Amino acid sequence: AAQVAAAKFATRFQTIAISLYADEAAKWKEALAGNEYELTLDTGKVVTSKLDDITNDPSVAAKADVIVLAVPSFAHGQYFEAFAPYMKKGCIVAVMPARSGGDILFASKLGEKAKDMVFMGFETLPWACRFTDWGKKATILGTKGNILAAVTPVDKFPVAFAAMQGLLGVFPAVQESPNNLGISLRNPGAVIHPGVMYGRWCPGKWDGNPVNEKPLFYQGVEEFSEGVLLGLTSEVQAIKKKMEELVPGLDLKDAVDLKQWYLDCYAGQMTDTSSLRACMNTNPGYRGLTHPCKDAEGGKFVPDLKYRYLAEDVPTGMCFNKGLGEILGVPMPMTEKVLAWAQTCISMKILVDGKMNGPDVVKTRAPQATGISTLPAFLAAAGISGCAASVPSPLAVKGPNFKVVFLRHGESVWNVANIF
Repeated sequence: AAQVAAAKFATRFQTIAISLYADEAAKWKEALAGNEYELTLDTGKVVTSKLDDITNDPSVAAKADVIVLAVPSFAHGQYFEAFAPYMKKGCIVAVMPARSGGDILFASKLGEKAKDMVFMGFETLPWACRFTDWGKKATILGTKGNILAAVTPVDKFPVAFAAMQGLLGVFPAVQESPNNLGISLRNPGAVIHPGVMYGRWCPGKWDGNPVNEKPLFYQGVEEFSEGVLLGLTSEVQAIKKKMEELVPGLDLKDAVDLKQWYLDCYAGQMTDTSSLRACMNTNPGYRGLTHPCKDAEGGKFVPDLKYRYLAEDVPTGMCFNKGLGEILGVPMPMTEKVLAWAQTCISMKILVDGKMNGPDVVKTRAPQATGISTLPAFLAAAGISGCAASVPSPLAVKGPNFKVVFLRHGESVWNVANIF
C-alpha cells in the first residue's frame, strides 16, 4: 500500500518515501535504481513516477506538509516518536488505517506538540493493491468508492479533507466521520479476527491435535463463532451507548455493530444478509480464505496462534475496547473471555483478574497504556472538548489532566494483512 501511495502521489507532488523497518529503505532504493516506478491502475492505465527520495532518516518529516502513514498498526508509535522532533506546525498526519485509539497514541507520543498538528484517522486503506515487482511495479486491483475519516481537532477537517482528497483524486470520496472515537469503535479487526480465532481454536473447540485441512476463516463461521462475534460486537455497542449518554452531543453514528458494518461495506455482494453469519459465509470476497496455519507432520496443520489476527488485532484493537469499557464501567464478559485466551497465545500479560492492569498493558492501545483511567482524562486525550462539565461525578475522578512523506513497513505483508 505504501509503494502504491508513493508512486501515485509522486506523479504530481514532491514525494519522499521512508521506512524505519530494518534495511528496507536501502533495498527499495537499490531495486528502483533511480528509475521511475510503474503503477497499473484499476482502470488498466499505466502511470510512471519518480520519487524524490527513499530513506530511513526521520528528519525528512521536517519537509512534509502531509505525512501519509500506511504501515501496520503495531508500528504507528515508532513512527510518531521518530517524527516528533522534526514535524512542523500544521502538518497533516493521515493514518491508513488508524485502527483503535490511533489519535490518543499520536497525542501521547507528541506530547504538547500534538496540539499544533492535524491527525486524520482513516477507517481503511483506499485501495486493494499488490506489488508485481517489489520496489519497481505495483497494481491497484480496486479503488473504494468512499472512505471514512475523522480529524482531531475536528475544526481542521476542511483543510485535512482538501489535502487528502487532492492527493487521492476523485475516488475514493473522503467522507467525514464526526470524531476519531467513532473510527476506533468501528474497527472490525478488533472483533472479527480475535473472535473467529477463538471460536475455532479455544480449548472447548480444539483438542490440540493437527487437523487434516486448513478451515475456512470467514466462510467457515458457524453457530458458536457467530455467538462469540455477536457477544463482542454487542459489548462495543454498549460502550457506544454509554459514551453518548455520558457526553451529550457526542456523535458516534459510525460506530456500528458488525452486521451493519458488513451491510455498509459489502452491500449487493452478499447473497444472504439475514444474519451476521450469513453475511460472512456468503461474501464472495472471502471465498477460499482460510485460518492462518502452520504445517504439521503427515501433511496436517496446526493453527498459527501468533499470527497478526491475535498478535496485532488484540493489542491495537480489542484492548482499546476493553480499556474504555473498564473506564465506563461497562460489563464485557465475552471480551474478557477472548482476551484472557488470546493473551496466552501471544505471550502477553494484559488482563489480570478481569482488569487492564497487567505488565504488558503499556504495549497496547488501551487508554490505560498512556495513564488514562478516568473519563475526563480520556476526553481530553481524545480531543473531545466541551463535554467534561457534563460528566457525572462518579466518573469525574480527580487526577492528572493529559492534555508529503509516504511510508512503508513490510509492504507485502501489509497488503495481505488489510484485505478483509
